Amino acid sequence: MARLKSKVAIVTGGAAGIGEATSKLFAKEGAKVVVADVNESNGKRVVSEIIENNGEAIFVKLDVTKKNEWEEAISESIKKFGKLNILVNNAGISFAKDIEETTLEDWNKIMNVNATGVFLGTKYAIKAMKDNGERCSIINRSSIDGQIAEAGLFGYCASKGAVTILTKSAALSCGEKGYKIRVNSVHPGYVHTKLTEAEARGYGLEPKEYFEKVGKLHPIGCIGEPIDIAYLDLFLASDESKWVTGSEFVADGGWTAQ
Repeated sequence: MARLKSKVAIVTGGAAGIGEATSKLFAKEGAKVVVADVNESNGKRVVSEIIENNGEAIFVKLDVTKKNEWEEAISESIKKFGKLNILVNNAGISFAKDIEETTLEDWNKIMNVNATGVFLGTKYAIKAMKDNGERCSIINRSSIDGQIAEAGLFGYCASKGAVTILTKSAALSCGEKGYKIRVNSVHPGYVHTKLTEAEARGYGLEPKEYFEKVGKLHPIGCIGEPIDIAYLDLFLASDESKWVTGSEFVADGGWTAQ
């Protein structure tokens, strides 16, 4: 299969969870993949596994909150592979606190990673993509909590709400300027990752107990797996979605249908 043949993709937070699943699936579908993460050992492991399976990939260390590291990561990607077609702004953090428990330090940290990181990635990806003459796609990782709210995830909800709307504005801007760049957001429900394991412990629960409890709240009867989101990323990264921009794509086991 080669739905992404000849395309170059950066996936942030690509060293684990949904980002890892997306990186591997993109490589399987023919993309040259840049695995971008703060976790160098895990990132290099993902790259090695892609190469072992006959894919092409490199690792770049990236703190998504830092402008200079974004510029360096994109520059390195273009130096290695010649262009940039796809960016998946996947990196993110969470913690289980309501508004009264959330400190200013908590607020700044989660907004910096989840919202400012997406802003910087989108901004510098557009700069790199706009003159390459090819169809390009930016996929921003929001959440069902970018559409609805949960009391105990105050900062996370706020940050993902920001991602939802900045995505739409960026899509409109690219359209108005005639760029061949689509910008969309993906909104996962509860997915089994290290991030949600940390959320579970924030609520004072062991992950297994938490996932069983939360899984029952999804009409489909269980929480998701990283690959469930990766396949949605694949559709938006490919030219199959060439008429899709400024939209929200939900994969949540029916959570928001209730």
